[in-house]
Amino acid sequence: MSTSSTSSARPMWRPSNDEVIMDRFRQRVNSKYDVNLANYDDLWQWSVENYPDFWETFFHFSDILCSQSYEEVVDRSKGIDDIPEWFRGCKLNYAENLLQWNDDNVAYVTAGEGQNVKEVTFSQLRANVQRLAASLKASGVTVGDRVVGYVPNSSLALEAMLATVSLGAVWSSTSPEFGVTGVLDRFSQIQPKVLFSVNAVQYNDKIFPHLSKLRDVVKGLPSIEKVVIQEYIGDVNTEELTSIPNSVLLSQFESVAGQDVVEELVFAQVPFNHPLFIMYSSGTTGAPKSMVHSVGGTLIQHLKEHKLHGNLDRQDRMLYYTTTGWMMWNWLVSVLGVGASIVLYDGSPMLPTANILWDLVDRLGITVLGTGAKWLSVLEDKQIKPRETHKLTTLHTILSTGSPLKPQSFDYVYNDIKPDVLLGSITGGTDIISCFAGQNPTVPVYNGEIQSRNLGMAMESWNEEGCLVYGESGELVCTKPFPSMPTHFWNDEDGIKYKKAYFSKYEGIWAHGDFCVINSQTRGIVMLGRSDGTLNPNGVRFGSAEIYNIVETFPEVQDSLCVAQLIELEERVVLFLKMVEGHSFSQDLVSRVKAAIRTQLSVRHVPGVVLETTSIPYTVSGKKVEVAVKHIISGQDVSNRGALINPESLDLYYNIPELTVRQ
Repeated sequence: MSTSSTSSARPMWRPSNDEVIMDRFRQRVNSKYDVNLANYDDLWQWSVENYPDFWETFFHFSDILCSQSYEEVVDRSKGIDDIPEWFRGCKLNYAENLLQWNDDNVAYVTAGEGQNVKEVTFSQLRANVQRLAASLKASGVTVGDRVVGYVPNSSLALEAMLATVSLGAVWSSTSPEFGVTGVLDRFSQIQPKVLFSVNAVQYNDKIFPHLSKLRDVVKGLPSIEKVVIQEYIGDVNTEELTSIPNSVLLSQFESVAGQDVVEELVFAQVPFNHPLFIMYSSGTTGAPKSMVHSVGGTLIQHLKEHKLHGNLDRQDRMLYYTTTGWMMWNWLVSVLGVGASIVLYDGSPMLPTANILWDLVDRLGITVLGTGAKWLSVLEDKQIKPRETHKLTTLHTILSTGSPLKPQSFDYVYNDIKPDVLLGSITGGTDIISCFAGQNPTVPVYNGEIQSRNLGMAMESWNEEGCLVYGESGELVCTKPFPSMPTHFWNDEDGIKYKKAYFSKYEGIWAHGDFCVINSQTRGIVMLGRSDGTLNPNGVRFGSAEIYNIVETFPEVQDSLCVAQLIELEERVVLFLKMVEGHSFSQDLVSRVKAAIRTQLSVRHVPGVVLETTSIPYTVSGKKVEVAVKHIISGQDVSNRGALINPESLDLYYNIPELTVRQ
């Protein structure tokens, strides 16, 4: 695939002449190091060639609060596969950095199905966290203990997390839609001491009682000493409470064992590389990996992305549509570190109407709206046109991630939502709790492309021979260390799982598992899907997104799934189509789809088999589950379904007659 034609296209958005935070940072670098970096490309190149200087400069530029300074930024003699220690000697606290704004500015807003909008100021948030931290401390939680949340995107999730990490303990969370097995697959690995949860949740205008699932989860976690339950929807009766071992209502827990005076909030000072969050891989083809992300690494990386790449300040307000089981929740809450406010939305993004999030943009003055690519596609299919129905005056940025953003979605945003908005397609992942590439206020937006590689991220695209390539498909790699790499995997003391996950493809080089193209002229990036699901018929490697970008333009096709089927050490491409209601699957459609792929890509891209399906598996974070289906149609069994939003869909892909013999 080549993207060279994109560079001659007219940008869909251009930077204004106004100075942004990125410009001030570039000027700081020029002055401090006596260089003349004229533009973003110059700054990016300098940041990856001089990565210790870059991260040190940003550490001071961002005014990170720490009680003890560092002795060394990083040991440059260590390669990325050595997982070097960052800012050795530094002591700080993540919660302290997010709660430093102890004033009457709004810190967060809660909204969602069945809820009244509620605003909480920074001073109120700090008081709430102080009360919860005292309760956790009274329950025996101390530095290094694990506290988990089986919680919706709510005030409880935010405040319990901040209270936990204020004590130097470690936070991990998952959302209520996860089933018991999926939760236990994750939390049982890390032996949590306290669990926060709710009694019920609401989604799609239905209330889902949660206590029976919670009871089974608690029974499977013998390390749990306290279960704290918020009466999120309705009340909890005594019988329900006593059926869950070691449980207590949030209101009772916050009384701090009867104490009337809550002790002052003291932030435990921990090393820069101390554990902060434990995140999990999707676990669709095996046990989820437990990735440990550090206090300092997470903080400095998120501040870089919010301040420099997001250009956020205290006037901003971000709503990212996410759950607590997706890393975008952790990324969202770090916005508090720049003093801006966040909106915690819980519920369907389509009720009471498909305009609910746009309604909130106007009502709350949201400046940044984040979503998954799928949501934008659904809105386009429903012919929702916010430009005609909403003001969207405050909105300056729309962010999209979770899956590649298709070119037609760029057209939709600029034609039907807002013509002068910065559309930031971003890419990274749970593995790095951040982004390799994303939005940028200093370079143009081109259709179908992520704007730029992020500062300090030595991201490249490599071919099978390990050579840097532009304008053609390659593996997304990172050649130099960065602070938000996982410090380790839980229960992987020798690091074997860690090394296998990222460093088995190219020696000494981080291979992220994504397939991409870097435009040779614009330096924009096109994501092509997971490389572990890379299609390779007859020796031609390509990503599934190349097929989706064509197939999903057909008006009768609602969704699609493109995977490889292994047969006697060779593979063929199998394309599944989910039809729009009222349209029928036909051989005429198959012929037209194949012709379009042949014309727009090549004859080697044409699927060997095209079949109809009624459901396509997705993870709870909105990603198509290609690899699990690939395993199933190649004769393997997939039993780990905890990360799927629709696990029953996998059953559709077993024993398909058309796939039992070579076509």
